[in-house]
Amino acid sequence: MLNDGFESINVTHSNNLSTFVPKPFFNEDNLSDYLQYNIKILKNDFIAYDTLENSEFVNVFIPYVFINNYLFDTFGSFEYKHTSTVLVERLLNETSSSENADFYVNVEKYIFQIVIIKAKKIEFFNTFNYKTKEDFIYYILFAAEQLNLNPEELKLYFINGIEKESELYQIVYKYIKNVQFFKSKYSIPKELKLSNHSYFTLINQY
Repeated sequence: MLNDGFESINVTHSNNLSTFVPKPFFNEDNLSDYLQYNIKILKNDFIAYDTLENSEFVNVFIPYVFINNYLFDTFGSFEYKHTSTVLVERLLNETSSSENADFYVNVEKYIFQIVIIKAKKIEFFNTFNYKTKEDFIYYILFAAEQLNLNPEELKLYFINGIEKESELYQIVYKYIKNVQFFKSKYSIPKELKLSNHSYFTLINQY
């Protein structure tokens, strides 16, 4: 399949090697400085950045260079972003201008992102590693506490790799009763037999 011809190629890098920087404080010459307090940086690491189209942030990240090099050697030029860029841009486009804080949890394998949006602005964003369901709920409740959000009142929207049957969903529901799956404007074709909140960043990457 990879030997087939493509009109264009868009790549998203999914990892926890990124951080959001407010545009007024961003300087392209200081990319490593933004990351050094969050992750361990090697001297030969290549650092890239995305400018979010609808927000006052720049996403500084380390892409998987070996994947980029392989794709470039195979297909030529292509565009790439970090998955958190796609996630936040799309959520900002699809959320309302409500003054209530909307709490989004984008679930991947061993990592997840929390995005809290209020009045079309990012109130909170972070990526967390987890191994157990207890790790998972701890970070969610911690983020809610930081913004003084009452678990009994907030609305939490799950995205991507989680279903009602999972232990992650079940433990969250013990503490937060208003749990929903995010309904994107871009639905997945029914013949694929996938939940409509699945592969959110993949579908919206371009």
